[in-house]
Amino acid sequence: MPSITLSSLSWSAPDGQAVLSDISLSFQAERTGIIGRNGVGKSTLLKLISGAVTANSGRIAVEGSIGTLRQMVQMSPGDTVADLMGASADLALLRKAEAGTASIDELAEADWMLEARAAEALAKVGLDAALDARLVSLSGGQRTRAALAGVLFREPDFLLLDEPTNDLDRDGRRAVRELLEGWRAGALVVSHDRELLESLDAIVELTSLGATRYGGNWSAYQARKAVEQEAVERDLASAERRTAEVARKAQQAVERQQRRDAVGSRRGTRGDLPRILVGARRDRAEKTGGEGARLADRMRAEADQSLAMARSRVERTAAMTVQLASSNLPAGTRVLDVEHVRFGHAPDRPLLDDVSLHLAGPERVAICGPNGSGKSTLLRVIAGELTPWEGRATVHVPFAWFDQHVSILHAEATIAENFRALNPDMVYNDCRAALARFQFRAEAADRHVATLSGGQLLRAGLACVLGGVKPPPLLVLDEPTNHLDMDSIAAVEAGLSAFDGALLVVSHDDRFLEAIGISRRIEMAAA
Repeated sequence: MPSITLSSLSWSAPDGQAVLSDISLSFQAERTGIIGRNGVGKSTLLKLISGAVTANSGRIAVEGSIGTLRQMVQMSPGDTVADLMGASADLALLRKAEAGTASIDELAEADWMLEARAAEALAKVGLDAALDARLVSLSGGQRTRAALAGVLFREPDFLLLDEPTNDLDRDGRRAVRELLEGWRAGALVVSHDRELLESLDAIVELTSLGATRYGGNWSAYQARKAVEQEAVERDLASAERRTAEVARKAQQAVERQQRRDAVGSRRGTRGDLPRILVGARRDRAEKTGGEGARLADRMRAEADQSLAMARSRVERTAAMTVQLASSNLPAGTRVLDVEHVRFGHAPDRPLLDDVSLHLAGPERVAICGPNGSGKSTLLRVIAGELTPWEGRATVHVPFAWFDQHVSILHAEATIAENFRALNPDMVYNDCRAALARFQFRAEAADRHVATLSGGQLLRAGLACVLGGVKPPPLLVLDEPTNHLDMDSIAAVEAGLSAFDGALLVVSHDDRFLEAIGISRRIEMAAA
C-alpha cells in the first residue's frame, strides 16, 4: 500500500538556520493540506520527500511513486509543454515512428497513445495547448496548469503540490479543486488557498513547535485549533497565577519567620528567657526556617516547571505590520496614460491589441481576466520592461514595480543590502526598523535573498519597495499576495488600504482586491 513515513526529520538552510526539527509524520492515500507561516519549512518538506534536498538527520520511507509540482516553473527559451510534462523524449520517438524513420526496436517502444493521454491530462486542468507549444508563449498561470498536467500525466501514487493555485485565474483554481476532489490516491498540498483547503481530508500545520496533524478540512482545522488555543492560553494563565501565588506565599512565610525571629531575639536580649531556652528556640527556629525554605524552593521549582511547560506549548510569533508613509499624491494628478498599445510574443498573434488605460490621482485599479489575456504583459509594458509594437505607455509620476518573481531584488545580496540599495537616503537604524515591521529582525535581515522561501522572497520585496520613508505615488503590483501566508496577506491588505497613492494591481484574489478598496476593474479578454 502506498505510504510516506517521516521519522525524526531535521533540516537546516545553507546559512545554518534550522528550518525543520525532529518532524515525524505519516501519509496514506488521502489528500492532506500543509499549512504554516512563511519560512516554516512547507516547501522544504515536499523537497525532502521528493529527494530534491537531503535531510540533515532522520529517515524518509516512500512506498509508491511521486509526482511533484513546485512553486515556480523555470524554463529555457526553447522549452515546450512536452518538456514540462516530461514527455519530450517519448514525443520525439513518436514523431520518428510516424515519419517512418524509427527502427524496429524504437517502434516497439513508441507510445501511440501519448498525445491522447497528454490531452486528457491537459483537459483536466482546463488547458488547451499542444505538446509542442513553447512555454514562453504561455502566461504564468497557463504554465502552472501545464506543469500540473505533467504531474497527472505520470499517474503517481502521491501528488506533491506546492501552491498549485498561485497564478491561476478563477477557472484554473476551480479546475485544481475539482481535480483534487476526484483524486483517490495520496496528495500533499502546500497552500494558503482557503477554498482549496476546504476540499481536503486532513491538515498538517507546521509551526516553530513542530508538526501537528488535524483530521478534516480547513473548517474542521479552524474549529479544533481554536479549542486547542483556548486550552493552551488557559493553561498558561493558570500556570502564571500559580507561580505568582507560590512566590507571594513564600515571601509571606519568610516575613513571618523574620518577625518571630526578631521577637525572640529581643526577648533574649532583655533576659526574659533563660539562656538555655533561648538557644533551644534559636535552634528550632533555624530548623523550621530551613525546612520552610526547602519547601518553598520545591514549590517554586514545581510552579516554574509547570509555567515552562505551558509556555513551551505557545508559539511565539511577531506580527507583520505594513505602515506606509504618505505619497502626497494630489487628486486629479495625471498618473498613467496607456494609449492604443499593441504587443505580442508572436508577430501574427498580438496579446495586447489596441489597449488604452488612464489613471488620475489616487485611483485604485485592478486588471482582471483569465490566464493568457495579457495582464502581466501589460504591467511589464507600463514598467518599461517591454516595448510595444504600437502605441505608448507613459508614467507621469515615480512608481514602484513589483513583479511576480521579485526581480527587483538581487539574489546574491542580503535583504538589508537590497533595502539600502533601494532606499539610499535612509539611515541604518531606520532601515532595520522598517525591515523589522515586515518580520525581518536582527540576523533575519542579513539572510541572502537566494536562500529565501517563496513567501519570504515576496515579503522581502514588499519590505524593500513599501518600507521606505516615502513610497512612490504609484504602486504597480503583479499578484502581490502569491505565496504569502494568511497573516501576512492581512497585514499587506491593511497597509495598502491606508496607502494614499495610486494602485494598479493584477490579482486573482477577489477577497484581497475588495480589502484594499479597488475602485475600478478593467477586464481583459482571453487572447
